[in-house]
Amino acid sequence: MSKTSRIARASAAVLLASTTMVALGGCSWFHKGPKGDYALAPEQRPLEVPPDLNLPDTSGAMALPPAGAAPRPQTAAPAAAPAASPSGFTVAGSRDQVFTQVGTALGGIDGVTIASSAQLLGTYDISYQDVKFLVRVVAVEGGSYVSAVDPRGLPTTGEAPLKVIAALQAALARH
Repeated sequence: MSKTSRIARASAAVLLASTTMVALGGCSWFHKGPKGDYALAPEQRPLEVPPDLNLPDTSGAMALPPAGAAPRPQTAAPAAAPAASPSGFTVAGSRDQVFTQVGTALGGIDGVTIASSAQLLGTYDISYQDVKFLVRVVAVEGGSYVSAVDPRGLPTTGEAPLKVIAALQAALARH
């Protein structure tokens, strides 16, 4: 082989090697790397949730009335009057009317102290003969039920509450 062909081969080999290095190394010139959340470590990436899991399950939801339908008024039916009891009685009249009458009658009973009243709840918090209890007025079929209850809402059976209920029943019977 001649010296020229060896030089030509060597130059071709060097040229091929440099072209290969440029070609392989040049990839990094055009590669920009990961963007956004994918550049973060897997532990730091936001949780990916499938689209169907983002929405609440509405299969058991209540059906809405048509848009043009008129709303129906919802009124609670009055409860049935409780059975006769020495700690309560039924009076004819609306709950609010009877509540006002009970307040007036309680003011006329000697020894009764009204600590507070709540018309919205239909209760008077009273004290009589060193006994504290509630007088409650509830709407029932045929009127309102007036009763003495303890703070838990259970009927009281003590002597003082029964005296107050008897006095209230006599006072409201006159109206």
